[in-house]
Amino acid sequence: MHFAQYYLDCLSQASYLIGDKTTGRAVLVDPRRDIDDYLHDAEAAGLRIELVIETHIHADFLSGHLELARATGATIAFGEAAETGFPIRRLRDGERLSLGADDGQGVTLTVLATPGHTLESICLVLHEHPDDDVPFGVLTGDTLFVGDVGRPDLLSAAGHTPQDMAARLHRSLHTKLLTLPDATRVFPAHGAGSACGRSLSSETSSTIGDQRRYNYALQPMPVDDFIRLVTAGQPATPGYFAHDAALNRDGHPLLEPGPPPALTLDEALAARDRQGAVLLDCRPLAAYTRAHLTGSLHTSLDTRFAEYAGSVVTPGTPIVLLADPGTEQEARLRLARIGYDHVLGHLPDPTAVLARTPALSSSSRRIRHEELDLGEPRLAGAGAGAAEAEGDRTGGTESTAAQSGDAVPMDAIPLGSPPANAQPTDIQLIDVRNPSEYEAGALPGARNLPLAGLSHRITELDPSRPVVLYCRSGNRSVIAAALLEAHGFSEVCDVIGGYEAVGAGAQ
Repeated sequence: MHFAQYYLDCLSQASYLIGDKTTGRAVLVDPRRDIDDYLHDAEAAGLRIELVIETHIHADFLSGHLELARATGATIAFGEAAETGFPIRRLRDGERLSLGADDGQGVTLTVLATPGHTLESICLVLHEHPDDDVPFGVLTGDTLFVGDVGRPDLLSAAGHTPQDMAARLHRSLHTKLLTLPDATRVFPAHGAGSACGRSLSSETSSTIGDQRRYNYALQPMPVDDFIRLVTAGQPATPGYFAHDAALNRDGHPLLEPGPPPALTLDEALAARDRQGAVLLDCRPLAAYTRAHLTGSLHTSLDTRFAEYAGSVVTPGTPIVLLADPGTEQEARLRLARIGYDHVLGHLPDPTAVLARTPALSSSSRRIRHEELDLGEPRLAGAGAGAAEAEGDRTGGTESTAAQSGDAVPMDAIPLGSPPANAQPTDIQLIDVRNPSEYEAGALPGARNLPLAGLSHRITELDPSRPVVLYCRSGNRSVIAAALLEAHGFSEVCDVIGGYEAVGAGAQ
């Protein structure tokens, strides 16, 4: 058997190439849109990709089933309940897919219908030999993760309540997956950082036995308790999820590789003024806060770039990239992975351009937490630490030291001060972390507006009053500040180091 996991850190997404070396027949499960690695590896292993299987209709990335079908002639397959805008093979519960010879020997996949995350969700039990007592593993899609289970609330707008989907998920877990031997390896579709669950592990595989023992959602409990547990505290849904789910269901244009064209500053500004393009600054946080084109949005390539971009840029909006030299193609590709194809071009060396045109630039206003006179933070003791750790695993996270405000040399940060003459009661203090992080501890008087949904809730804020933003470590707050400034808020600043800095100061 040939078995390979492809893990994409920037989207916390896993895909799988599975083949029978004897026959050369292979399937690819949950592929991303840029497919060159799969094609290269399949050719090197002497495999023919005959079937592309989607464990469900994905919402967090644009899948590569159409690209693979064109490149290989493979058939696209979904669970039997899937409704799509293109021809598919429907996989029935219990159906066996043999990659071996006609004698029935060889690599076999067995389909398990596991609704709960979505209606059409399936898992695939993998046997290297059909008579093996213990399967090689099970590909669990978004039904079961390492440390978590799939969120059941993404179909609420389609007439299915989170409670109904959670009850289906419970049945799928207990009547299908947990009946497998404990030694069965678990290979999920996502890991830490994904917004498809709230507490995913950084491990990319596990076993049924370990998940039975350690996964919080698989512990013995009444069904009603399970439903309450998995429908509470989910991370805010990024704005692009509905867009991607529709494209994955109905069909999308095929990926066109290559770098975006170079634009002059005048061309970039004309695209903004005449075509409604967003100027998306992809440079590191320190470079952006020091100087950026006034009105530009920001999300750095060294963070969860595509997810954050999909949270602040409306799908279909034209985009001009402001990226460091040599990174523009990577930025375009990562946007394409979530279906943001309308990239008009990029501005070469924006830092140099900004140095030549200071009248067009702004710097970010950032303050230290000591400058806020808000009283003691609302801490939750050990729970606060747990929530901060959870922030490293959920969809709105700053996961590396380079993204923390404290990781940037202090003399490189353009410091501001609290808005002039503003009293604490005048300030709109906004916590842009996920709900579970906020509930575990927050600053006094802070209101929770998660970054993922902020663009749809801007009207809840008063642009005539000062806004102070904070997150966990100072990355999401800068992204949020850029969004508000682009919408005409003139008095906006964020807290350097975020809640981590405040909590450390309160110890």
